[in-house]
Amino acid sequence: MPKIALYEPDIPQNTAAIIRTCACLGAKLEIIEPCGFLLSDKRFKRVAMDYFKEGEIIFYQNSEHFFEEKKNERVLLMTTKASIPYTDFQFQKDDTLLFGRESSGVPEFVHKKVTHRLRIPMVENKRSLNLATSVAIILSENLRQIRIQ
Repeated sequence: MPKIALYEPDIPQNTAAIIRTCACLGAKLEIIEPCGFLLSDKRFKRVAMDYFKEGEIIFYQNSEHFFEEKKNERVLLMTTKASIPYTDFQFQKDDTLLFGRESSGVPEFVHKKVTHRLRIPMVENKRSLNLATSVAIILSENLRQIRIQ
């Protein structure tokens, strides 16, 4: 089962849309806290609908706890700062796909802790895709690759 990890997400509607994507595509969701919103936020609940089951999401108190739990696993950071396009990368079944905070990505120390950094190729002079869209793109490629292995 693929694993999607969100680093301190701060937009409730994006996190809710990612919950739905993970539920529909069979991925496990992991959230590194603190979140920039409450899970009781009505914007979050409206988008997540009945897909959100708190027991199915793993919450980490902070990034130190997350990386301690992942010390024997590959953690792949999706970032606009990477040089390797995700289309040129070979995913493995136990990879954790880490996505940064919508407003600020991840701090430098997270960049140093991950196994690989990947990017989604985009046209020049565009900042980034929506987080939920990025998760859907990367998760789809991950699933395509691990199903043919």
